[in-house]
Amino acid sequence: MAINADDDDERDPIELGILEREIKRVRFGRYVIIQGSSETRGHGTIGNAALWKQHLAELLQRAPRMAK
Repeated sequence: MAINADDDDERDPIELGILEREIKRVRFGRYVIIQGSSETRGHGTIGNAALWKQHLAELLQRAPRMAK
């Protein structure tokens, strides 16, 4: 899973389409684009878990469980 914000991410600018193109190379890969807002900060949005924690929770719910 890859998560990105659509506001001025200087490390992975959404306008280049890199994420959409390259996630296809990842088996079962998926991506989420967080809409830019007053709470997002480009690449720094990673530091605000409130904006992406639900996506992580969904991923963990779908993940296979390992036997003990």
